Amino acid sequence: MSVAIVKYNAGNIYSVVNALRRLGVEPFLSDDAEVLRRSDHVIFPGQGEARSAMEYLRHKRLDRVICSLIQPVLGICIGQQLLCRHSEEGDTGCLGIFDVDVKRFQPQQHEEKVPCMGWNSLELNVSSLNSQVNPLFEGLTQPWVYFVHSYYVPICENTIATANYILPYSAALHKDNFYTCQFHPEKSGEAGEIILRNFLRL
Repeated sequence: MSVAIVKYNAGNIYSVVNALRRLGVEPFLSDDAEVLRRSDHVIFPGQGEARSAMEYLRHKRLDRVICSLIQPVLGICIGQQLLCRHSEEGDTGCLGIFDVDVKRFQPQQHEEKVPCMGWNSLELNVSSLNSQVNPLFEGLTQPWVYFVHSYYVPICENTIATANYILPYSAALHKDNFYTCQFHPEKSGEAGEIILRNFLRL
């Protein structure tokens, strides 16, 4: 199995590399279009700022590459946000895979801090067709995961899991071959390991 991690100017990529190695997978970092297209799975992770990330992706023409991928793709943290239509962070046009806009958390009480940072539980959406959770979450019995973010994706038709901080929001999305997590599965212990293993089985 070949697993590519999109190489761009977003931090925290090596924690994803280490998590995959613990699963017995040796991924490779690449910003080469053909390498990404040939991979069995692609992971689009990172922490960073939306505008500078999109500028880099466009400069390298990775925006077109990512949108053209047909294998399973997993966006993590800012990777989820960049796969949406637009972000309030820097008033940034994004990739548009998910037809929803990214918003900034607006604290309503003194104790509500931004960024949201720490462990939180997931509420998994259950399909009305077969009463099952999304394949990304198969076997997940204790869905506590780790978040670090100041912006969120509102609940939409592609939401497959929600979390609640200040308000309910999309913790994960799915459309066609694109899957995303606002949280960091690579930092989420056993739950995150299950999610990454499920993604690799897609």
